[in-house]
Amino acid sequence: MRVSAKSDYALRALIEMASRADGRAVSAEELGRLQEIPHGFLQAILADLRRAGIVMSQRGQSGGWRMGRPAADVSVADVIRAVDGPLVSVYGLRPEAVSYNETADVLQHVWIAARHSLRDVFEQVSIQQLADRALPETVTSRTADEDAWQPH
Repeated sequence: MRVSAKSDYALRALIEMASRADGRAVSAEELGRLQEIPHGFLQAILADLRRAGIVMSQRGQSGGWRMGRPAADVSVADVIRAVDGPLVSVYGLRPEAVSYNETADVLQHVWIAARHSLRDVFEQVSIQQLADRALPETVTSRTADEDAWQPH
């Protein structure tokens, strides 16, 4: 899996919003400055997140962006799906929609297993946990293995 800049920027912007103890709206300009996200790109990401109900915009003097629902109820998977679509796709199709001939049909099982593994992590981690820097043990245990940190 390749994490897109769009997903990375979206997650960073949401962590920034969720980290604000006062819950006040934050401007896109400030989010971009704090997280070093290009403004035009961030605006498009925020629009995707708004369409998914993850954030909401607020007009006026104290306007800006804020969480559209509790950060504890928004998973990493929700964010990735909102800005990039399905967690795993094979040339634009969901893994269950791909068809192969008899020789290669086992490959579909690999794609579905990969999606399941990604869900095991991405659906367990909320924006609030990221903002609190408190990941579930099932996620931190995966990073305890030294091999997890090695490029292959």
